[in-house]
Amino acid sequence: MNPTATLDPQGNGAPPVFYDTGDHHPPSSTYLGFWLYLMSDCLIFAVLFAVYAVLGRSYAAGPSGADLFNLKIVAVNTGLLLLSSITYGFAMLAMLKNRLPQVLGWLAVTGVLGLGFVSLEIYEFVELIHEGAGPGRSAFLSSFFTLVGTHGLHVSFGIVWLVTLMLQLRKTGLTSANKRRLVCLSMFWHFLDLIWIGVFSFVYLMGVL
Repeated sequence: MNPTATLDPQGNGAPPVFYDTGDHHPPSSTYLGFWLYLMSDCLIFAVLFAVYAVLGRSYAAGPSGADLFNLKIVAVNTGLLLLSSITYGFAMLAMLKNRLPQVLGWLAVTGVLGLGFVSLEIYEFVELIHEGAGPGRSAFLSSFFTLVGTHGLHVSFGIVWLVTLMLQLRKTGLTSANKRRLVCLSMFWHFLDLIWIGVFSFVYLMGVL
Protein backbone atom coordinates (compact mmCIF):
# COMPACT_ATOMS: atom_id res chain seq x y z
CA MET A 1 0.00 0.00 0.00
CA ASN A 2 1.19 3.50 -0.82
CA PRO A 3 0.04 6.04 1.78
CA THR A 4 -0.82 9.42 0.32
CA ALA A 5 -1.76 12.69 1.95
CA THR A 6 -4.41 15.20 0.99
CA LEU A 7 -4.36 18.67 2.44
CA ASP A 8 -7.38 20.78 3.21
CA PRO A 9 -8.39 22.14 -0.24
CA GLN A 10 -10.08 25.20 1.27
CA GLY A 11 -7.13 26.13 3.43
CA ASN A 12 -9.08 25.94 6.67
CA GLY A 13 -6.18 24.60 8.70
CA ALA A 14 -7.51 21.06 8.97
CA PRO A 15 -4.87 18.35 9.56
CA PRO A 16 -3.71 16.40 6.51
CA VAL A 17 -5.72 13.26 5.76
CA PHE A 18 -3.72 10.08 5.19
CA TYR A 19 -5.20 7.03 3.53
CA ASP A 20 -4.21 3.80 1.84
CA THR A 21 -5.85 2.08 -1.06
CA GLY A 22 -8.41 -0.22 0.48
CA ASP A 23 -8.26 1.52 3.86
CA HIS A 24 -11.87 1.71 5.04
CA HIS A 25 -11.13 3.54 8.28
CA PRO A 26 -12.48 7.09 7.87
CA PRO A 27 -9.69 9.50 8.93
CA SER A 28 -12.18 12.31 9.52
CA SER A 29 -13.83 10.34 12.33
CA THR A 30 -10.45 9.90 14.04
CA TYR A 31 -9.71 13.61 13.95
CA LEU A 32 -13.24 14.55 15.02
CA GLY A 33 -13.10 12.18 17.97
CA PHE A 34 -9.71 13.51 19.02
CA TRP A 35 -10.83 17.13 18.74
CA LEU A 36 -13.78 16.27 21.00
CA TYR A 37 -11.34 14.76 23.50
CA LEU A 38 -9.18 17.91 23.41
CA MET A 39 -12.25 20.09 23.98
CA SER A 40 -13.20 17.99 27.02
CA ASP A 41 -9.65 18.36 28.30
CA CYS A 42 -9.97 22.11 27.76
CA LEU A 43 -13.01 22.12 30.05
CA ILE A 44 -11.05 20.26 32.74
CA PHE A 45 -8.23 22.79 32.67
CA ALA A 46 -10.71 25.68 32.53
CA VAL A 47 -12.24 24.42 35.78
CA LEU A 48 -8.79 24.05 37.38
CA PHE A 49 -7.82 27.59 36.31
CA ALA A 50 -11.11 28.89 37.74
CA VAL A 51 -10.50 27.10 41.05
CA TYR A 52 -7.00 28.58 41.22
CA ALA A 53 -8.36 32.03 40.44
CA VAL A 54 -10.70 31.72 43.44
CA LEU A 55 -8.25 30.08 45.87
CA GLY A 56 -4.94 31.47 44.64
CA ARG A 57 -4.81 34.14 47.36
CA SER A 58 -5.95 31.92 50.23
CA TYR A 59 -2.58 31.49 51.91
CA ALA A 60 -3.89 30.60 55.41
CA ALA A 61 -1.07 32.68 56.94
CA GLY A 62 1.36 30.56 54.94
CA PRO A 63 3.79 31.33 52.11
CA SER A 64 2.64 32.92 48.88
CA GLY A 65 3.82 32.33 45.34
CA ALA A 66 6.31 35.18 45.66
CA ASP A 67 7.89 33.33 48.61
CA LEU A 68 8.04 29.94 46.90
CA PHE A 69 8.34 30.14 43.13
CA ASN A 70 11.77 29.91 41.51
CA LEU A 71 11.31 31.59 38.15
CA LYS A 72 14.70 30.45 36.88
CA ILE A 73 13.67 26.79 37.13
CA VAL A 74 10.24 27.55 35.70
CA ALA A 75 11.79 29.45 32.78
CA VAL A 76 14.07 26.49 31.98
CA ASN A 77 11.07 24.17 32.19
CA THR A 78 9.07 26.40 29.88
CA GLY A 79 11.94 26.47 27.38
CA LEU A 80 12.16 22.67 27.39
CA LEU A 81 8.46 22.24 26.64
CA LEU A 82 8.37 24.91 23.93
CA LEU A 83 11.47 23.46 22.31
CA SER A 84 9.86 20.01 22.35
CA SER A 85 7.01 21.39 20.24
CA ILE A 86 9.54 22.63 17.67
CA THR A 87 11.27 19.25 17.51
CA TYR A 88 7.90 17.52 17.13
CA GLY A 89 7.21 19.88 14.24
CA PHE A 90 10.43 18.69 12.60
CA ALA A 91 9.21 15.11 13.07
CA MET A 92 5.98 15.98 11.26
CA LEU A 93 7.89 17.55 8.38
CA ALA A 94 10.00 14.41 8.09
CA MET A 95 6.81 12.33 8.13
CA LEU A 96 5.41 14.24 5.17
CA LYS A 97 8.60 13.33 3.28
CA ASN A 98 8.32 9.67 4.38
CA ARG A 99 11.71 9.78 6.12
CA LEU A 100 11.23 7.28 8.94
CA PRO A 101 14.74 7.56 10.52
CA GLN A 102 14.36 11.33 10.83
CA VAL A 103 10.87 10.96 12.28
CA LEU A 104 12.17 8.57 14.94
CA GLY A 105 15.14 10.81 15.68
CA TRP A 106 13.07 13.94 16.21
CA LEU A 107 10.51 12.03 18.26
CA ALA A 108 13.33 10.77 20.50
CA VAL A 109 14.56 14.35 21.03
CA THR A 110 11.00 15.43 21.81
CA GLY A 111 10.67 12.64 24.37
CA VAL A 112 13.94 13.60 26.08
CA LEU A 113 12.85 17.24 26.33
CA GLY A 114 9.47 16.18 27.71
CA LEU A 115 11.18 13.94 30.25
CA GLY A 116 13.36 16.88 31.30
CA PHE A 117 10.24 18.98 31.80
CA VAL A 118 8.56 16.36 34.00
CA SER A 119 11.78 15.82 35.99
CA LEU A 120 12.13 19.52 36.79
CA GLU A 121 8.48 19.70 37.78
CA ILE A 122 8.89 16.76 40.15
CA TYR A 123 12.02 18.42 41.57
CA GLU A 124 10.03 21.61 42.18
CA PHE A 125 7.26 19.69 43.95
CA VAL A 126 9.73 17.80 46.14
CA GLU A 127 11.46 21.05 47.13
CA LEU A 128 8.16 22.70 48.02
CA ILE A 129 7.06 19.77 50.15
CA HIS A 130 10.49 19.67 51.83
CA GLU A 131 10.03 23.35 52.76
CA GLY A 132 6.69 22.55 54.37
CA ALA A 133 4.67 23.95 51.48
CA GLY A 134 2.82 20.80 50.51
CA PRO A 135 -0.68 20.69 49.03
CA GLY A 136 -2.27 20.45 52.50
CA ARG A 137 -0.66 23.67 53.75
CA SER A 138 -3.25 26.06 52.28
CA ALA A 139 -6.00 26.34 49.67
CA PHE A 140 -3.54 28.21 47.46
CA LEU A 141 -1.08 25.32 47.48
CA SER A 142 -3.84 22.73 47.03
CA SER A 143 -5.06 24.46 43.87
CA PHE A 144 -1.48 25.02 42.68
CA PHE A 145 -0.46 21.37 43.03
CA THR A 146 -3.70 20.20 41.40
CA LEU A 147 -3.42 22.47 38.36
CA VAL A 148 0.31 22.08 37.72
CA GLY A 149 0.28 18.40 38.64
CA THR A 150 -2.60 17.67 36.24
CA HIS A 151 -0.63 19.27 33.42
CA GLY A 152 2.49 17.32 34.35
CA LEU A 153 0.45 14.11 34.38
CA HIS A 154 -0.74 14.87 30.86
CA VAL A 155 2.84 15.40 29.69
CA SER A 156 3.82 12.08 31.30
CA PHE A 157 1.02 10.29 29.46
CA GLY A 158 2.13 12.05 26.27
CA ILE A 159 5.66 10.67 26.71
CA VAL A 160 4.29 7.14 27.18
CA TRP A 161 2.18 7.59 24.04
CA LEU A 162 5.21 8.91 22.15
CA VAL A 163 7.40 5.94 23.12
CA THR A 164 4.61 3.50 22.18
CA LEU A 165 4.19 5.21 18.81
CA MET A 166 7.94 5.04 18.17
CA LEU A 167 7.82 1.28 18.73
CA GLN A 168 4.90 1.01 16.31
CA LEU A 169 6.76 3.04 13.72
CA ARG A 170 9.84 0.85 14.00
CA LYS A 171 7.69 -2.24 13.56
CA THR A 172 5.25 -1.21 10.83
CA GLY A 173 6.69 1.99 9.34
CA LEU A 174 4.88 5.10 8.18
CA THR A 175 1.52 3.50 7.46
CA SER A 176 -1.60 5.62 7.12
CA ALA A 177 -2.73 4.57 10.60
CA ASN A 178 0.60 5.56 12.14
CA LYS A 179 0.51 8.89 10.35
CA ARG A 180 -2.92 9.58 11.79
CA ARG A 181 -1.56 8.72 15.23
CA LEU A 182 1.35 11.11 14.71
CA VAL A 183 -1.05 13.89 13.78
CA CYS A 184 -3.21 13.23 16.86
CA LEU A 185 -0.20 13.19 19.18
CA SER A 186 1.01 16.40 17.55
CA MET A 187 -2.29 18.12 18.38
CA PHE A 188 -2.11 16.81 21.95
CA TRP A 189 1.49 17.93 22.44
CA HIS A 190 0.87 21.45 21.11
CA PHE A 191 -2.29 21.65 23.22
CA LEU A 192 -0.20 20.97 26.34
CA ASP A 193 2.16 23.76 25.28
CA LEU A 194 -0.73 26.22 25.12
CA ILE A 195 -1.98 25.13 28.53
CA TRP A 196 1.50 25.54 30.01
CA ILE A 197 1.78 29.09 28.64
CA GLY A 198 -1.39 29.84 30.59
CA VAL A 199 0.03 28.18 33.71
CA PHE A 200 3.32 30.05 33.40
CA SER A 201 1.60 33.41 32.93
CA PHE A 202 -1.36 33.05 35.29
CA VAL A 203 0.21 31.02 38.09
CA TYR A 204 3.93 31.73 38.17
CA LEU A 205 4.32 35.26 36.76
CA MET A 206 1.24 36.67 38.47
CA GLY A 207 2.14 34.76 41.63
CA VAL A 208 5.54 36.40 41.82
CA LEU A 209 4.22 39.84 40.94
